[in-house]
Amino acid sequence: MDGLNPYRTTRVAEILADFQTLQYYIAAAPVEPENPDDYYTEGWAALRQCAIDGQNILDVAADTSVPTASDADEQQKAELKQIHLDAYSRRHEGQKIYLRQAAAQRWIKYREQVLQGDRPSSRNRSPLRACDNQLRAELAAVSDEYIYSELQASDAAMGRWTAEDPSLRSVLRWLRGRR
Repeated sequence: MDGLNPYRTTRVAEILADFQTLQYYIAAAPVEPENPDDYYTEGWAALRQCAIDGQNILDVAADTSVPTASDADEQQKAELKQIHLDAYSRRHEGQKIYLRQAAAQRWIKYREQVLQGDRPSSRNRSPLRACDNQLRAELAAVSDEYIYSELQASDAAMGRWTAEDPSLRSVLRWLRGRR
């Protein structure tokens, strides 16, 4: 036994708490515009996709199966490492969804500022196109590498034990296996 199971348990609990908070915010985001004419616009489509993605990451069954170890402590270690990967990957995906939602919600605000209560017309087409381009740029910036790096930095800033956090490659492999 390496004596790290209490750290592993705490780490899993921290990650699951982060994921739970992300899910709360993801579920609270709007998915339907006040004006039905806006339903198929880019920002609203992005928000609906985020809601679907948020539900999908919840619906994926946890894979906690590990080979049987020689003693109880080693078995607990193996199970905690598997749960750690599962929770870490879900948190990663949840953070990506949350940041994409935030970009879409900023798009809604920018769009409302451009429209000022009016409907889209030739008069405001150029600023609306700029809003759409800004949304696309922000969504493109939400990369797996960016998310992974930001979560690592956040965990380090909070003084969390991260010695056994999975690599980005492991996270992406887990996510690909659940799609």
